[in-house]
Amino acid sequence: MKKTAIILGATGLTGGNLLDFLLKNDRYGKIKVFSRSSVGISNPKLEEHLIDLFELEKHKEIFQADEVFCCIGTTKSKTPDNSIYKKIDYGIPFAAAKLCKENNIHTFIVVSAMGANPESKVFYNKTKGEMERDALKQNIPNTYILQPGLIGGNRSEKRLGESIAKFLFKILNPIIPKNYRTISPETIAKAMLTLANQGYSKNRVENQTIKEIAENARN
Repeated sequence: MKKTAIILGATGLTGGNLLDFLLKNDRYGKIKVFSRSSVGISNPKLEEHLIDLFELEKHKEIFQADEVFCCIGTTKSKTPDNSIYKKIDYGIPFAAAKLCKENNIHTFIVVSAMGANPESKVFYNKTKGEMERDALKQNIPNTYILQPGLIGGNRSEKRLGESIAKFLFKILNPIIPKNYRTISPETIAKAMLTLANQGYSKNRVENQTIKEIAENARN
């Protein structure tokens, strides 16, 4: 029987690449997208649910699948209000993890970040760390937390600080530790798909390992 997957964040760079991979993959018969806005494509395998992601728990009855992929994330420039920022980067992934537990979904794969630490004094790292900690507490059998470095690619919205960082990282990439080097959203998406179907020995998957998993993918 073909699998059903849920994607949160399919309108973003990583989520968009993942959606494309899943729609083309014969293992999957249905892809459910939960989002505020449409992904803008038509496909017989695609099922869109346009909802308020802050109220994800209200949609428990339709949050049914074999696997859940969470690619949700924002930035300080886009979301300067810390309370809203936390509702996005912590609240939505954590709500998804809880629904996986409640609905007996055995695979939860979420994008976090290098440096995630619930004890960090840096708000971004602390938020990601708290999300990781509390998602793991749900004890979903196949939980994989991807910790990429700076994600490359061209976004529709302008993020000046991020653009400057990407430019500098491109120049400095050869001397930056491997786990902090730039990584493409396509690589992350490919690794997520591989983890869902082949598994991995650890819950947390760091930047360089994400690249290695993607490079060796047999999807």
